[in-house]
Amino acid sequence: MTKGALLIARNNGALDYAKQAVFLAKRIKQHLNIPTSVITDSVDYINDSLEHTVFDEIIAIDYTDDNNTRKYYDGTLASKTLNFKNNYRINAYDLSPYDETLLLDTDYIISNDLFKSCFESASDLQMFSKSQDVANIRDSREFTHISEYSVDFYWATVVFFRKTSNNELFFNLVKHIQDNWSHYVSVYQLSSSLFRNDFAFSIAIHILNGFMPGDYVSPLPGKHMYTTDKDILWKLADDNFTFLVEKKDYVGEYTAVKTQGQSIHVMNKFSLERIINDEQN
Repeated sequence: MTKGALLIARNNGALDYAKQAVFLAKRIKQHLNIPTSVITDSVDYINDSLEHTVFDEIIAIDYTDDNNTRKYYDGTLASKTLNFKNNYRINAYDLSPYDETLLLDTDYIISNDLFKSCFESASDLQMFSKSQDVANIRDSREFTHISEYSVDFYWATVVFFRKTSNNELFFNLVKHIQDNWSHYVSVYQLSSSLFRNDFAFSIAIHILNGFMPGDYVSPLPGKHMYTTDKDILWKLADDNFTFLVEKKDYVGEYTAVKTQGQSIHVMNKFSLERIINDEQN
């Protein structure tokens, strides 16, 4: 059976997801030793300006400007409202060239080989539910349930899936949820109408579990470690991260936190891109 990683890179004029994808593909090869393919609307840019040879396949999609917008922070004091082009993850099952796929956001930085065990597991669908804020001081309830009185939160940031009939059903259900998003916002009492993959995947899991807690999806190995976009990735050397994390109750002040050997979801994409650019210079 073929296996590999799959990334989605759709640039929005301010953030270079294609460059992030190249950076991540190199780390996937280093730590997991599997090929990486990318779904992108920036094929010419990747081929002409980036290290396109890091990709097994470059899967072209049309460039569009979506209706979703959101505020992107670069630490606590700087932000931009940008196009939020997050509605293509539902097509990962159809477009993946692999029988076994590790689907990742481009801001998830691989720093160990834990995900190798996904391909050895009997579980055909694996996602994170449990997570850990690197800062470890903030209220994390928003990542426990999708709304205050609603269902369990699952991260769509990393998803392992095999090409099975059950997983085809799962991704088709997520498509249906996205197509009827306003209905599900109401039913699941979401606080915002902004489409989020985490929420859509969580709702699909809840439905396929029979509208109750269940085991339709298995946990990925380890725990989902993350920093928010109010934090700043300051240094990265191989598997050693240094973050400036937002101080509780002190706006614009930070505390340095270091990690080693942890794969981490770096939500501040501006700071991630500065690290990538520094590495290339």
